[in-house]
Amino acid sequence: MASETQDMAHAAADAAHGAAGAAHSADAGGMPQLDFSSFPNQIFWLLVALVAIYWLLSRIALPRIEAVLADRQGTIAGDIAAAEDFKRKAEEAEAAYEKALADARAQAQKIAGETRAEIQKDLDAAIAKADAEIAARSAESEARIAEIRDGAMAAVDQVAKDTAGEIVAALGGKADASSINAAVDTRLKG
Repeated sequence: MASETQDMAHAAADAAHGAAGAAHSADAGGMPQLDFSSFPNQIFWLLVALVAIYWLLSRIALPRIEAVLADRQGTIAGDIAAAEDFKRKAEEAEAAYEKALADARAQAQKIAGETRAEIQKDLDAAIAKADAEIAARSAESEARIAEIRDGAMAAVDQVAKDTAGEIVAALGGKADASSINAAVDTRLKG
């Protein structure tokens, strides 16, 4: 009987052990992330991974990104400054061209005024002499005015072509003489 009692006790112990093993195997078959007994280990490795990622980003990746962004910003700022400088130079060249054109017009008007004054003086003196002499002098003066105007317009045309060529060259373009001549001729005509 003692041996039967022992056998029963062993059987009960085996049954209890089997039930505990089944419960343990049910826990082992679940998700390991939800196993509370391994939380400290999981938290430790999570912190190690986060610290490693932070270190990699702060020491390697972010300084490189920052350097690239700073380089781009510097390039953009330099390009904008260069563009502003070219714009200012173009405006100065245009102002110089307009001034030269205005000066040429003023000179032509001055010459025309001087010539008219001379003609008027000659006409006043020549009225006493003869109408034929007045007509001859008037024709001569008109011819000189035409020559002066033609010379002034030719000078304005040449100054405009030279200035346009210099502007194109200053802006970094290739100065094509035929294109510049066509553009200046179009501008002077209207």
